[in-house]
Amino acid sequence: MSNKHPNLLTPSIGLGCMNLSHAYGTPVAEDEAVKALHKAFDMGYRHFDTATLYGGGKNELLVGKALKHLRNEFFLASKCGMAIVDGKKEVNARPENLRQQCENSLKRLGVEHIDLYYLHRKDPNVAVEESVGALNDLVKEGKIGAIGLSEVSAETLRKAHAEAPITALQSEYSLWTRNPEIATLEATKELGVTFVAFSPLARGYLTGAVKSAEELEQGDIRLNMPRFNNEHYPTNLALLNDFIGMANQIGCTPAQLALAWVLHQGEHIVAIPGTRFVDHMRDNFGSSSIKLSESQLSNLNNMINQNNVSGTRYNAAQQKEIDTEEF
Repeated sequence: MSNKHPNLLTPSIGLGCMNLSHAYGTPVAEDEAVKALHKAFDMGYRHFDTATLYGGGKNELLVGKALKHLRNEFFLASKCGMAIVDGKKEVNARPENLRQQCENSLKRLGVEHIDLYYLHRKDPNVAVEESVGALNDLVKEGKIGAIGLSEVSAETLRKAHAEAPITALQSEYSLWTRNPEIATLEATKELGVTFVAFSPLARGYLTGAVKSAEELEQGDIRLNMPRFNNEHYPTNLALLNDFIGMANQIGCTPAQLALAWVLHQGEHIVAIPGTRFVDHMRDNFGSSSIKLSESQLSNLNNMINQNNVSGTRYNAAQQKEIDTEEF
C-alpha cells in the first residue's frame, strides 16, 4: 500500500458508494451524487469504495468525476471479477479479464493507481491462486496498491494469502448477518488482514426506516432478499423494538448503535455503510466515537442474531455467487 495510506483503519468508517448508482432503485442524479461525495469528503470520509459492477461502470465514473482532483487525499478501493455483460451479471476472475477490468477501472476513475483492488467474487471456474496471482502482477506494476477479497471463506482467504499478501477481506457483517463470526473474523485477525464490513446497517433494516417491502422501489435488491419479504420481515421488525429503545437510552441513532456494535467486534474492523443521503452520511460518520460497555454489547448480541432473525440473507441464485461460511 502507498505511504500515504498506511492502513484502512483511519478513520474506521468509510463510504460504500454503490447506493448512489446501483441496487436500490433509481440511481441518484449525477449532479446530486457528485455533491453528496464532495460533502462526504468535507465531513471527513477518506475511504471510498466502488466496483466495476456498480451501475455497469457508472459508479466508478461518478467517483472519478467527484473525487479525482483530491486523489492524493483519500483511500480509493474498487473491485473486479464481477460485471454487467450483455445486460447480465457475470462472474469472471480469469487473469486476462481482471487485467482488462483494472485498465477500465483506472480509465473510468480517471486515476493511475487504485489503493485497494478486490476480487469481487471467487470464480468457481478459476483457482483463487490464479486470480490473486494476476492481481499481484498489477501490484508489481504499480496499478494497484494492495489486493482484497470479497465474500470468501476463511479457507479461500488462506489459499489466496499463501499466493500473495491479502490486505483486506470484505464481507457483509451486522447484528443480523453474523456469518463472519464462524471463521473469517478470526482468520483475518490471525493473518493481519483488515476486515471490511459492508451492509453494517443490514441494508437499512437496523435504521428502523424500512417498515415493509411494500415501501421499496421497483429494482431494489431487497425485494429479492427473503428477510425483507412478507413472510419474514414482520418477525424481524419486532426484534427492533428493544434495539431502538437502547439507541434512545444511549442518546444515539439506531444507525450509530449498529455501526458502533460492528466496530466493537475487533480492532482490525472497518465499516463501509452505503447511503445516498448526506444527513445519513454525517450520522454514520459520528458512530466511531460511541463507546459501548460489555453489558450493552451482550444485550445487543442477544437482541438480534442468527438464531432469531427470520429468513436467509440471500435467495438461492444470489447464494450461489458467494463462498462464505453458512450457519
